[in-house]
Amino acid sequence: MSSPGAGWVTIALLGKTRGNRGEITAFAFSKPERYQTLKEVWLFGGGTQAGPVTGREMPVPLESTWFHNGILIFKFRGVDNISDAERLTGAEVRVPIEERVPLEPDEFFASDLTGCEVVDRRTGEPLGRVTGWQDAGGSGLLEIDGDWLIPFARSICVEIDPAAKRVAVELPEGLRDLNRS
Repeated sequence: MSSPGAGWVTIALLGKTRGNRGEITAFAFSKPERYQTLKEVWLFGGGTQAGPVTGREMPVPLESTWFHNGILIFKFRGVDNISDAERLTGAEVRVPIEERVPLEPDEFFASDLTGCEVVDRRTGEPLGRVTGWQDAGGSGLLEIDGDWLIPFARSICVEIDPAAKRVAVELPEGLRDLNRS
């Protein structure tokens, strides 16, 4: 998935079609309640072919969103059949950054962690920069310089300051070399 870019936050990634009325599944990147109040979104990239909805610089209106057996479903206005929905497969669903949901204390947006310098808290040694995020269930993984992974767990990432673009870690012995490419 590409970086949302300045001014946007990706809240879902569209998957396969569902049913025959233009519904499409999605991988959710936010809390379930985030999708209850959506009226419009912007779609970026993806799609098996250029369509009238993807790539527009205008919002795409939603008819509804809901969860079915734990899977997020989108129904876009004007997307009323399987063929229309298939064109959207793989598109990122974004909203303006001002519409991000408020976070609880000690919660962070993955996009705010990207670019943070990672340092060993004990030695002060720089270990690299966060270049991405992998959802591994549970706490997820920080990608460091695209080369290795650190579990995003409070016991390892002990000081997190996105405003200062810094994450201090206390790595368990052997983790640094465990999964280097």
